[in-house]
Amino acid sequence: MPPSTYLTPRLADLSVSERPQERLEAQGPQSLSDIELIAMILRSGSKGRNVLSVASEILQESGSLNGLLKWTDAEFRAIKGIGRVKALQLITIVEICRRVRERSPVTAPILDSPDLVFDFMRRDAQGLEIEKFWTLCLNRKNRLIKRVEITSGTASNSLVHPREVYREAIRQGASAVICVHNHPSGDPAPSAADIKVTRQLRESAKIIGIDLLDHVVVGNAAHDPCSRGYYSFQESGLL
Repeated sequence: MPPSTYLTPRLADLSVSERPQERLEAQGPQSLSDIELIAMILRSGSKGRNVLSVASEILQESGSLNGLLKWTDAEFRAIKGIGRVKALQLITIVEICRRVRERSPVTAPILDSPDLVFDFMRRDAQGLEIEKFWTLCLNRKNRLIKRVEITSGTASNSLVHPREVYREAIRQGASAVICVHNHPSGDPAPSAADIKVTRQLRESAKIIGIDLLDHVVVGNAAHDPCSRGYYSFQESGLL
């Protein structure tokens, strides 16, 4: 097609410095705009439109690269110049990006109060039909290094031994730990067994040299006489 009848300039008609592929090779991907990155995936445009024009429309319709994470095959195909194969390629790349984002670790939280521990654990600890026991391994600034599930017990109890609690903390080089377990009944008030094991953990911590900052029992506010949904041994003066 002669240049005079082409509605937007062909990439071949652009100077080398304006072509995304050449700049990508010479300067790296960070040198490309969002439109040019999309254009590199598309590789070609359609009749009367170069690939940059098609990429520009995609970005304009989606609002941003982040907006593309919600797009479907049909939305890509609604763009002139995007056929079935290109649409499938694009949603494949979008799905890869979505999974990377979902699985990328977020900044580890700082857990320096029982309410923060409760907020961090409630989604996994509330509503379980059995007791589970976790160790939260922390650094010197009380930032989480790793959460470890120690035991998964019966509907009535979850036995734990200090060596199991501190084994992973030692392996992770933790400066401190916070222990957490749930009560399936929803009432976070500690049992005699909870008090006993907490005392054992406290004594073991002194020997090992890893601080036991707290032992938090997660329940449900609806079944908690204090309406908080958790019990903290540290707040109660038992640590």
